[in-house]
Amino acid sequence: MSKAFIASWRLGLVGIAVLVAFTCIFGRLYYLHIWESKELLRLAENSRRKLETKHSRRGNILDARGNLLASTRTAMEVGVDPQAVDPKDLPKLPLLAYYTGISLEELEKRFKNKTYPTRDSYGRQVRLVRWSKISERVSEDTYGKIMALQIAGVYGNRKYERIYPGRELAAHVTGFLNKEGQSVGGVESYLDFYLRGQDGWRETEMDGHRQEMARFRTREVEAVDGFHVETTIDMVVQNIIEEEISSLVEQYNPKSATIIASEPSTGFILGLANYPNFDPNAFWLYPVDSHRNRAATDILEPGSTFKIVAASGALNEGLVNPNSLFDCSVSEAAYGGRLVNLPGDSTPRGTLTVHDIVSKSSNRGAAQLGMLLGADKLYNYARAFGFGEKSGFNLCSETRGMLHEVADWDGLTISRLPIGHAVGATPLQIHYAMSVMANDGVLMTPRVVRRVLDHEGRTVVSFSPRAKRRVVSASTAQTMARFLADVAKTGGTAPRAAIAGYEVAGKTGTSQKIIDGKYSHSRHVATFSGFFPASRPQLVITVIVDEPQLPGIGYGGRVAAPVFKEIALQLIQYLAIQPPTPLGETLALMEESHARNY
Repeated sequence: MSKAFIASWRLGLVGIAVLVAFTCIFGRLYYLHIWESKELLRLAENSRRKLETKHSRRGNILDARGNLLASTRTAMEVGVDPQAVDPKDLPKLPLLAYYTGISLEELEKRFKNKTYPTRDSYGRQVRLVRWSKISERVSEDTYGKIMALQIAGVYGNRKYERIYPGRELAAHVTGFLNKEGQSVGGVESYLDFYLRGQDGWRETEMDGHRQEMARFRTREVEAVDGFHVETTIDMVVQNIIEEEISSLVEQYNPKSATIIASEPSTGFILGLANYPNFDPNAFWLYPVDSHRNRAATDILEPGSTFKIVAASGALNEGLVNPNSLFDCSVSEAAYGGRLVNLPGDSTPRGTLTVHDIVSKSSNRGAAQLGMLLGADKLYNYARAFGFGEKSGFNLCSETRGMLHEVADWDGLTISRLPIGHAVGATPLQIHYAMSVMANDGVLMTPRVVRRVLDHEGRTVVSFSPRAKRRVVSASTAQTMARFLADVAKTGGTAPRAAIAGYEVAGKTGTSQKIIDGKYSHSRHVATFSGFFPASRPQLVITVIVDEPQLPGIGYGGRVAAPVFKEIALQLIQYLAIQPPTPLGETLALMEESHARNY
C-alpha cells in the first residue's frame, strides 16, 4: 500500500474543517463590515475624534467700590496614566512628590496601580486605569516645573476655582458654588446667567497614541468669560456690621442675629449680616442651617416696631393729630358694638397723646389707634408697608411673612395686630417698613446689585432704585419721624441709641416668642430699627437679636439700641455724614468709638 494514500473520509474531514474555518472568517467579516458596520464605524470615529470642552471663567462679584467679594483663579489638576508610565522615569518621583506635596509612597502606588480592584466572573481584574489623580490643585508655575521633568504619562487639566477673599464677609450676600460647580444662594445664584459665561469646545483628531494631531482640528469655539457683578455692598460697612455682630454674640450668646444698613432714598443695602455665618470657601464645614440668609427667610413677630403702621395710618387718614388724647389706663375699649380687651403695658400709662403713644411705646394706645382705623384700613396699611408680601429681595428664597386676611381674624386681632402680634415678618420687612418713615412715605424695593458690567467696565445691565408704592404722605412721614426721634431721647424707650447732634429716630421692639403655642416670658426677640439724621435721613439701620442671654428681659432698647449706636458712630466717620447742627460732643463721641474699635 502506498504511503501517499489518504483515506477519503479523512480528506473530507479536512475539507469540512477548512470550509467551516472560512465560513467563520467570512461570517465574522460580514458581521463587522456589513451587519455592524455603522456602529463600529461610529466607535472608531469616536476613538479617533475628540471633543474637548473649553471652560469659561466665571465673572467677579464686586462691592460698591470695586473690591473683590468673589473671584475665580486658575489651577491645574495633575494626574498620571499608569499605562503610559516609563520605568526609566521612576527616579524622578521624589522631585514630583516635592512639587505636588504628597508622599512618595502614595505617589508610587498611583504610578504602579494599572487596574481598578473590580473583577469579572472569572475573578480577573479587568478595568484599566486611564487616569489617576496626583494633585487636585497646583499653580501654573508649579505645573510648569512638573512638565519640565518630562515624566511619561503625567499631564494636567486646567480648572477654574472660585474663591472668596473676604472669607465670611458678606457670605449670605455673595452665596457660593458647591463642589459640583452649581451656584447656591446670594448673588452667585441670582445672577448666575451673567456670571457663568459660555463654555467653548474644540473638535480634533487623535493618533494611535491618543496624542492630538492639531492639523486635523475641524472646529474650535472659544469660551466666553462671564460678566462681572457690582453690588451695593460696601466692604467697610459690611465689616463694621459683622464686627458688631461678633461683639453682640460674645456678650449675649443669642440664637441668631441680623443687622441691615441701607440708604432710605434708594433702597440700596450697604451691609447685611447674619449670625450664624459661614465661610463660602469651605461651606461644607458648616451646618446647612448657617447658609440660610435669615434676613429674608426667618419669620418673627415685629413687636412694637409695627406700631408705626397704626400710628401713621391714623395720622394719614386724618383721624387723629399729634395732640389727640387717648386714655391708656383702661383695659377695654369699644369696637364694632362690643368691648374688646386691650393689651397691657409694661408700665402703667394714663392719658397720652399720639406723639407719646409712639415715643413711649404704649400697647394700649397703639391698639386704640388700630381700632380707630378699623380692620380693613389697618390691614391695608400693613400690606402697604410691605408686610405679608415678598419685598423683592431676590438673593434667596424669600418668605412672605404672615398677615392674615381680615376674614380670618379672631376677636382680639384688631387690638393685637397694632402692637405687632398676630403678624409674622422677616427682618427685611421690618427694616424697609421703617425706611418708609425715612423716605417721605415711599416704600422702596431692596437692592443689593447695582449693575452687571463687561471686562472693559461697560454697564451691561443696570439695577436702578425702584419705588414700590407711596404708603403715607410726606407730611405724615415727617410727623412720624419727629415722634420717632423722641424714642431715642430721655423718656423714650431707646435713649441708648441717641447720638448727640444727629437726631436719631427709631423704634424698639421686644417681642415674646411663641413656645408650645404660648407666649414665653423668658424668650424674646430684641429689635431696634432706626434712621438718622431724622430731619434728612441718610442711613437706616436695623438690629434684631433672637433670644439674647442675660439676666431679666432682653428689651430692644437694652440689647439692640446700643449696637445701633456703635454702628452709626463708625459710619458717621466713614461716610462723612454731617450733623444737622455741629456739636463738639459729637466729635468726642466719634473719637471715643474710633479708639475703641480700631
